[in-house]
Amino acid sequence: MNYVVLQVILKEKLIGSGSGNLTSLEKVLNEQAAKGYRLHTISTASSGTTGLLGGDRIQATLVFEKL
Repeated sequence: MNYVVLQVILKEKLIGSGSGNLTSLEKVLNEQAAKGYRLHTISTASSGTTGLLGGDRIQATLVFEKL
């Protein structure tokens, strides 16, 4: 089997809750699907803030497998 491992940084919204850039995650998923891969595993880790008004960051590691 062939695998691809990618990381996406999800940024928390400054106001409210949830991720401010889910479109980035969606783009990665769709790009890999178009190449014939499917999401096998996803794991996340909090990477904290990046400073004043930076918001929290979540590092998502995605493992795709070739269909």
